Formats: sequence, structure tokens, C-alpha cells
Amino acid sequence: MTLLSSASRLAGFADRTGDWLLPTLARLVFAAVLLSYFLTSAGTKLDGLFSPSIGAYAQIYPRLFETVGYDPSGLAIWQKLVVLFGAWAEVVLPVLIVLGLATRLAALGMMGFVLIQSLTDVYGHGSAWGAWFDPASDALILDQRALWMLLLVALLLKGAGPLSADRLLRAAFPRLAT
Repeated sequence: MTLLSSASRLAGFADRTGDWLLPTLARLVFAAVLLSYFLTSAGTKLDGLFSPSIGAYAQIYPRLFETVGYDPSGLAIWQKLVVLFGAWAEVVLPVLIVLGLATRLAALGMMGFVLIQSLTDVYGHGSAWGAWFDPASDALILDQRALWMLLLVALLLKGAGPLSADRLLRAAFPRLAT
């Protein structure tokens, strides 16, 4: 019985600790592994705040951009807006996650972004999906992006954790938390 009681206490401690440790570590790992990746990528997409680079169109619409002779004027306004908002999302959403501000919404947005990014890589650029349950752990799409999604799912489900702007705002404005 002592062994079962100890295991039960240990499980309870792990549950309580996981409520704050998991989202805190998820944000830390996101900052260490993915923040500069996304910010650098966004930097290749903008020539100015409202001015997407030629490379942005080639990255986001590779086949379509080729068919219009690599001339942005051949694209529809909505396609230009997708490129612009995509570049902004690549800056804003990761920064929100690292700050822990609107974390669940930012994590959900990043999940959509990574899904669209992955589909564009495979169908637009011809990247290989890779395979799960094989001896290689470095397939750029399935393996890598699955780990990214796991971080984002943890943040979606657990929130930002105690060291976050979300927590500070909840403490400052308790009526908004309900």
C-alpha cells in the first residue's frame, strides 16, 4: 500500500507541476527553436511594412507566381493580401507566443500557419512529406512539423503559464478573465 500511496502522491505532484511547467517550457522551447526561424523567414517576405518582397510571392504562391512571369501585378488583390498578412502573421504570432499574450489564440493561429506552410512546401515547392514510424527522425515536413504542432497544442490547451503577459493582464483586470 505504501508503494501505491507514494505513486499516487507523485502523480498528483506531476499533475500540479505540469499545469505551470508544461506551458512555460513550451514557450521557452518555442522561443529557443522557432522564434528566429519565423522572424528570419518573415524578413525575407517584407521590403517594408506594407510592401511584400518578390520572394514572398515566390515562397507563398510558387507555381502561380511563375505563371504570371514573376510579376506581382499579375496577381489578384486578395492574393497580395494573403502574402502581406502571411508575412505579418509570421512576425506577430510567434512574438505573442513568446510574450505569453493572447497565447491560446496565437497558438491556434500558428497551427493554421504551420499547416498552410506545410501544404505549400509539399504541393507548391515539391518537398517530400517524409514518413512517420521510420528509423529517421528528421523528415522536414511530417516529423519536424509534428513536433512544432505538439508545442502549439500544449499552449492551446494549457495557456501561457504563470510567467506571461496573459497572467499579468488577468491579475490586473480580473473581470476580463471571466
